[in-house]
Amino acid sequence: MTNDLSTSTSAVAPAAHLSVLLISLLKGVFYRDSDERLWGELLSLQARVRDYVTVLNLDLVLDEAEGYAFLKSHPEPKDDGQTTPLPRLVVRRQLSFPVSLLLALLRKKLAEFDTRGGDTRLVMSRDEMIELIRVFMPQSSNEAKFRDQFETTLKKVVDLGFLRILKPTEGAASTGGPNYEVRRILRAFVDAQWLSEFDEHLAAYRTQFVDSPSEEDEK
Repeated sequence: MTNDLSTSTSAVAPAAHLSVLLISLLKGVFYRDSDERLWGELLSLQARVRDYVTVLNLDLVLDEAEGYAFLKSHPEPKDDGQTTPLPRLVVRRQLSFPVSLLLALLRKKLAEFDTRGGDTRLVMSRDEMIELIRVFMPQSSNEAKFRDQFETTLKKVVDLGFLRILKPTEGAASTGGPNYEVRRILRAFVDAQWLSEFDEHLAAYRTQFVDSPSEEDEK
């Protein structure tokens, strides 16, 4: 009787852990520092996780060194007119232009930071990020409106999981509000090939801002 109960319990436990892992991954990016114990279970059960999500037309992306994991949809096959495309379980987000620009600038900053070595975390203040993006704004743009728009962009990047708001004790003191850690998962979304063409992308961004009249110019 005791042996049967022990066997049953050991069989159920991994299944329960697998369910927790899958639910966590389906909710979004899972970070090692958010739950060290669950991260360890992910490493030991990752083969089962991969088998399961494959049925859902998903891949598990796991970076053990950087400490993050997420699910992404399989590449869409070419439409041959005969195969019914599968619905996307992971929704593809359409990012606004300011959000895309800030992500590009943060990715560039992260690449520069990595070449210097030393600290493993890139921490930036709100003011530092404002100065990164300011050079792309029309000279006649209204400062108050610019800062309001930046706050909206910054909140979106935080919501997407590419920035983490730090507690006052986690980063250097800042008079402009909280500091932010640039999450290293950004490297998985902006790859090395894209980064090698960074100057071309920035030129396109700069052209778009120059060609777009500010609100004051339109009056």
